[in-house]
Amino acid sequence: MNISQIARTIKSSATLKLNEKAAILREKGDPIIHLGGGEPMSKVPVEAIKAAMEHLNTGEVRYTPPNGIPSLKKAIIRYTEEYYNRLVEPENVMASGGAKQAIMVALQAILNPQEEVIFPAPYWVSYPEMVKLCQAIPVSVLPKDGTFYPRIQDIEEKVGSYTKVIIINSPNNPTGAVYSEEFIADVVEFCEKHDLYLIMDDIYHRLVFDNRKPINCYKYAKNLSENSKLIVVNGVSKQYAMTGFRIGWAVANKKLIEVMTNIQAHQTSGPSIVLQKAAVGALMGTQSSVENLRVTLEKNRNIMMEHLSSFDGIKVIKPDGTFYCFVDFTVYGKDSTKIADFLLNKVLVLAVPGVEFGMEGFLRLSYCGSVKDITEGIERMKWALDLNSPNELYIGDRKLVRDWT
Repeated sequence: MNISQIARTIKSSATLKLNEKAAILREKGDPIIHLGGGEPMSKVPVEAIKAAMEHLNTGEVRYTPPNGIPSLKKAIIRYTEEYYNRLVEPENVMASGGAKQAIMVALQAILNPQEEVIFPAPYWVSYPEMVKLCQAIPVSVLPKDGTFYPRIQDIEEKVGSYTKVIIINSPNNPTGAVYSEEFIADVVEFCEKHDLYLIMDDIYHRLVFDNRKPINCYKYAKNLSENSKLIVVNGVSKQYAMTGFRIGWAVANKKLIEVMTNIQAHQTSGPSIVLQKAAVGALMGTQSSVENLRVTLEKNRNIMMEHLSSFDGIKVIKPDGTFYCFVDFTVYGKDSTKIADFLLNKVLVLAVPGVEFGMEGFLRLSYCGSVKDITEGIERMKWALDLNSPNELYIGDRKLVRDWT
């Protein structure tokens, strides 16, 4: 079969593939523990469900404008004013089928073939593939100091004549790192000075811990005119636990939003009217669900950190936000895919190999599930990897005996 040159370069999404694998194993009745997941288990806000049901009851489920219905744009404008202290107009906003689509459409609107997009590593698994879909070149930047916190010097060294875009994701997937205010200020200033587009992927915006506050990129922008190349992307998936609703948005200059809307119109048309109404309900309703989720995740993070401390030799930096730990397992091997496969095969624990995020020897572990899954999952992992653990382990009624060294 002949497929395109672009298609041959694109890998499958590791995280979505693992979600599929977990679902298949659960369907078989296997006691799988999914520590690789990227969706909170808390309930969707009641206001979102009510808004969706009310619209369904009208029987009027029709096409929508390709850039979003007016009520959702109004809700996004309110959100931007409240949490970014930035007042924008409807023409500055495009709603999309998730934050992922907003980023993808922005890249398609900006990039020419062979231009470069820079992003810090570790990075979200989709960034390189999205860039390659535009026939452009992904360039990852690993902080030289060995931490998960980039400095502007790390970015500067990678910028060249073909650089067009920088993507910043903070709080970060997979590390949970919240980049410093100084770094955000520096990167905003740097992009303005060098006439580069800056995409702020803020999908985990308010899910930050230890009394931190979300950092507002607009605070450091000197150019807030319609010539600004700053693009802020967000959505309801993570903060509102509405992953399946697939509603995100982008806020940018009017001309760019117009071009992005044209592209999206030919790709998917407008997002579903029912799901947009649900997003309006979440954004305009009481915000207690976001804070409740944030508090739960912070507690879960502390539980995961406590259990990980029982391992000898692994290294983990305490996450500042999101619902992920990015853990250095190189004491058990350099090949993260082999480690992940070993844990799945031996003790039915699913983790995401670090190589998918640009760093070998690491695993991404999620604490957005239940406390039971976190504690039992880490215990199973320890039993499988730490040869000083007891020789036997029970998973339900199933007795496992270690037969490896």
